[in-house]
Amino acid sequence: MTTTAWNETDRLAALHSYDILDSEREAAFDDLTALVARLCDAPIAVVNLIDADRQWFKSEVGLGVRETPLETSFCRHALLEQDRLIVPDATLDPRFACNPLVTAPDGLKFYAGVLLKDEGGLPLGTLCVLDTRSRPEGLNPLQTEILEVLAGQVMNLLNLRKALAAGRRADADLMTTAAALAESEAKFRAIADSMPQMVWSTLPDGFHDYYNARWYEFTGVPAGSTDGEGWNGMFHPEDQVRARERWIHSLATGEPYEIEYRLRRADGVYRWTLGRAAPIRNDNGEITRWFGTCTDIEDLKRVVDAKDLLSQELSHRIKNIFAVVSALIALSARQFPEAKDFAAAVRTRINALARAHEFVRPHTDASRPTVGTMTLHAFLNDLFKPYATLAGRMRVTVTGDDASFDDQAATSVALLFHELATNAAKYGALSAEGGAVTLETRNEGDRFILVWEERGGPPVAGQPERVGFGSSLATVSVEAQLGGRLERVWAPEGLRVTADLPATALSRRRAAQSVA
Repeated sequence: MTTTAWNETDRLAALHSYDILDSEREAAFDDLTALVARLCDAPIAVVNLIDADRQWFKSEVGLGVRETPLETSFCRHALLEQDRLIVPDATLDPRFACNPLVTAPDGLKFYAGVLLKDEGGLPLGTLCVLDTRSRPEGLNPLQTEILEVLAGQVMNLLNLRKALAAGRRADADLMTTAAALAESEAKFRAIADSMPQMVWSTLPDGFHDYYNARWYEFTGVPAGSTDGEGWNGMFHPEDQVRARERWIHSLATGEPYEIEYRLRRADGVYRWTLGRAAPIRNDNGEITRWFGTCTDIEDLKRVVDAKDLLSQELSHRIKNIFAVVSALIALSARQFPEAKDFAAAVRTRINALARAHEFVRPHTDASRPTVGTMTLHAFLNDLFKPYATLAGRMRVTVTGDDASFDDQAATSVALLFHELATNAAKYGALSAEGGAVTLETRNEGDRFILVWEERGGPPVAGQPERVGFGSSLATVSVEAQLGGRLERVWAPEGLRVTADLPATALSRRRAAQSVA
C-alpha cells in the first residue's frame, strides 16, 4: 500500500533535525546492522537515510561506501510505502529492471526494507537488507519480525542520539526513550530465544558473554556456566583441540569461523553440530564483537550417510554385474570356439565400461581410484575404449596438447566425457556406423580447453527442450568441481561441446605443491 500523506519539505526538515548526516560510524548502529544481516541471511544490510539528492548510510555491511546517488536507490521507492517494501526479484520489477545496480554482473536481485519514521510518522529512510540472488519467497515471518523490531531499535537510537546531542529533551523524555530501548532489547532477546538455533556472542578477544535460551535448553548447563572458556568442555574430547585451534585462528586473523563438531546434549549424547561465527568491525576495521550460531546437523548427516551408503552399495552391485557378464562371455566362448574373437571384443568393451564406471561411481576415501601418473590423453583413451569398432579402431579420437592428470580431477572429467560418449552412442555420431568424434585439447597459458565435436551422425534438429540429469551432472562437474565453463553448440552437422578449464584444474595436487 502506498501513501503520500506528507510533503518532501517537511520530511527533509525532520531528517535534518536529527543532525546525523555525515556523522562518524557508531558501534550501536553497526552492531544492529551486522545482526540483521546475519539473521536475515543477507550479504548486505544498511541503515539508510534519504537526503534531497543522495542516500547516506549511517551504518552498512557489505557495501563499503557511505553514500550513493538517489537515481539508483531502492529505498526512495520504499518511502512511498506505508511501512515496508519487499522486492523478491528486481529483474522482474519494472521499477528496478534497468537499474545499473541490478543489471551489473552479480547485481542486486532482492530487497527488503522497513521504514524509519519519526514521531510524526515522517519517513527518514529504511533499515534494509539486500541480496545478489532473488528470493521468490521473500523473508520468512520470523525474519520480517526481526527487521521490524530492529528498525524500531534504530529509531530509538536515533531519537536517543538526537536528544543527547541537541540537549533539548527533558529528563522524562530521556527516561521514556531509555525505556523504549530496554523494551526493544527485550524484544530482541525474545526473538533470539525463540530461534531454533543456538545463538552466542563474544567480546573481541573471544570471551563468551551471551547465549540464547536454546543453548541452555540443548546443553542443560546452568546459566552462565559456559561463559568465558567453558564452552570448549561441551565438545566431544576428540573435537576439542580441533575446535579450539580453529577458533584461535579466527580470532587471530578475523576470518569467519565455521566448523563441524560433536556437542554434548543435556542427556549426555553427543550430536553433530555446525558452528559458525562472523566478526563485527568498527570504522577502523577493528573487531568489536563476534556473533555466532550452533546448528544441530546430526539428523542431516545421518540422512546423507545413508544415501551415500545406498549409492555405494548400488554401484558395487553394478560393478559385480560387469564382472559376472564378462565371466559368462568367457565361459560361452569356451563352448563355442568359433565365437572366440567376437567374445574377446565384447569382453574388452565390457571391461572398459567397468573401468569407466569405477571413476564415475560414488566412492569412499578408501575406495576412490588412483590415477597416479597417468596423462589426460591416456586416461581419455582408456575411457573411450568401449566405443571402438570390433576391429579395435577408436571412434573417439583424442588430439592436441596432453597434460598432467591426477585423481582429484579424474571423477569430474570421467563424468563429463562418459556422459557425452553415452549420449553420442544413443543419439549422436556414435549411433551411426560412419560417425566419429574428435576431442581436441589445447593448453592456452592459464587455461586448458577441451573441444568435443561430433560428425557423421543423425542431423541435429536443435537444442533439446528438456535438460536431463546427465547433462546437468556434466555441467556441475565442469563449473562447480573444476571451476570452468561449459558451452554446448547444437549445430546441424553434430554437437560441439567446449570445456574451458583453469590450467591447474587437471592436476591440483601438483599445483598446490608448486605454490608451497
